[in-house]
Amino acid sequence: MLPKSEDPIKIITIERHILEEQLQFPDATGVLTQLLYDIALAGKVISSRTSRAGLAEILGRTEEVNIQGEVVQKLDRFADLTIYRLNDHTGRLAVMASEENEHPMPISNSPGKYVLLYDPLDGSSNIDYNIPIGTIFSIYRRRTESGPGTLEDCLQPGRNLVAAGYILYGSSTMLVYTTGQGVHGFTLDPSVGEFLLSHPNIRIPEPPVYFSVNLGYRMFWSEGVKRYTDHLQGLDGGMKALSLRYVGSLVADFHRNLLAGGVFYYPADFKDPKKPQGKLRLAYEAAPLAFIAEQANGYASDGVRNILDITPTSLHQRTPLFIGTRSLVEKAEAFIREYDSVRV
Repeated sequence: MLPKSEDPIKIITIERHILEEQLQFPDATGVLTQLLYDIALAGKVISSRTSRAGLAEILGRTEEVNIQGEVVQKLDRFADLTIYRLNDHTGRLAVMASEENEHPMPISNSPGKYVLLYDPLDGSSNIDYNIPIGTIFSIYRRRTESGPGTLEDCLQPGRNLVAAGYILYGSSTMLVYTTGQGVHGFTLDPSVGEFLLSHPNIRIPEPPVYFSVNLGYRMFWSEGVKRYTDHLQGLDGGMKALSLRYVGSLVADFHRNLLAGGVFYYPADFKDPKKPQGKLRLAYEAAPLAFIAEQANGYASDGVRNILDITPTSLHQRTPLFIGTRSLVEKAEAFIREYDSVRV
């Protein structure tokens, strides 16, 4: 028995935390709670493979090319199928869509009321080099009233998000999510096989510390973005220089800045005239992370407008992205307004 002067350690699992959040909503049915827990389960399964990828013969590429024009990694395929197979039969979803698939994916049994969009393995080009990678997910309520879910259900602005999050597979596995009630982080304890609350009520701290961008593409950026980058480096005398940190996995770079303060950006570039809107996908990457950033007192923009206010017109629509500390993202918008005569 513990001495009276000592309080027992309060261990909060992700299931307990989600259930406690559900209690704040008297009309909640528990469906969203179970859906979030299914995603957490998928994260555990994917984590078990990423941690032993070199031993499990799942490193390397397949012979397939996805809708993005990228060669599919073996672990990409595994993650995509894992999330789909853990969610296609539960009755909680009307439709799913994945960055790896050209069209929305049908649900096998009676459709539910939620829509799940996901990037199964962000940063997969880093898999073979043991660099952190991640899963990004977003959940909406369906728009159509009945029957199988449709493309219309998937093409919603980030303002309509019910929940969003990501799972980071690094030195430890972390799940970070929000249902619009703040941002909370959970670390997977491999000894018990459960996500435990480790980062409650995450808020992007001030002052910012880092900026994250691929400086190798600078020559292809607009004048406003170039001047903004000079500003972050202290070259115009406007602020103390920030430290550059860039991994090349969006989840990893975003996670660092979420916890330490800073800005990640992937602007439009003009090296490829066929892709004037940048590389990142609005529905699968930008919108869910923007929702998380806003809930953590941050901000996300395409350089002109709030990411959450953009309604996608296609499932794999791309967008520039500036995300992180609010003051830094607003400064990016200011430079773009001042120096760029065209939308970037």
